[in-house]
Amino acid sequence: MDTDIGSRTWHAHAKINLALHITGRRPDGYHLIESLAVFTRFGDRVEIALADSDGFIVSGRYAPTVPLDDSNLVLKARDALRKSAASERTPPVVIRLEKNLPVASGVGGGSSDAAAALRGLAQTWGLDIDGAGLARIGLSLGADIPMCLAAKPLVARGIGDELSMVPDFSALGLVLVNPGTPLPTADVFAALSRRDNEPLPPLPRSIDFHSLRNWLEVTRNDLEPAAVAMQPAIGRALSWLNKAGSGFSRMSGSGATCFGLFETGNVAKRAAAEIRSRQPDWFVAATRSMTSEAE
Repeated sequence: MDTDIGSRTWHAHAKINLALHITGRRPDGYHLIESLAVFTRFGDRVEIALADSDGFIVSGRYAPTVPLDDSNLVLKARDALRKSAASERTPPVVIRLEKNLPVASGVGGGSSDAAAALRGLAQTWGLDIDGAGLARIGLSLGADIPMCLAAKPLVARGIGDELSMVPDFSALGLVLVNPGTPLPTADVFAALSRRDNEPLPPLPRSIDFHSLRNWLEVTRNDLEPAAVAMQPAIGRALSWLNKAGSGFSRMSGSGATCFGLFETGNVAKRAAAEIRSRQPDWFVAATRSMTSEAE
């Protein structure tokens, strides 16, 4: 790997499942879901530069937990995009991943990293491929990647590949808390006692802090009970969010990251500081969600 040229950076936003209902299971083992998801400004960063040979460098708080071999979704995304490009030119690149999100934490970090890599490589290489084409490649690598490519408020159905964007969705003040307990998604799904739950109720006509909180009160994360049974620290994370004044708290995805909903970003920052002072070894981040408008 030699000198790289003209690097650019793409954000890999954390995915937060505000509600996640498991509604069935396909014969191939994939679970059917309905989920309202948002994406946060806080997340990982993917930097890409043309180079003399391919390279992959990881930095950041959670770099030691990131695999550097071909099992990494970023490298899988690079190779899959190269293969799909066929005759188009895809010269060597150095990819630098700044890993700020905990691994195996229920916020789609690896999938979002792969989505950022797909977007960034398509632009770096100047490929003739649209968003639908990137989503097809992403889906071949993981069910979460198409929604991470969208990175806007959405409802995901099917195995996570049927996406409906939610318009007029304002930014939310959020605090993310992870007690430092990796939780493999497959283990949580395997522990489910029921897989044929009710779908999501209709969304409120107008979404603001209060209407969303009321709606969330009648929804679920069907993975949360199994995850809490496996990792009781998740319950403690939820308790700390509530003590810090969260308007609504829940586990995201398969855990162990939990979120608290706050009415303003400043209130979220104060709550995060309070939790961080009591639990300095935990992952704690105050952030805002991406809106439905282009940013």
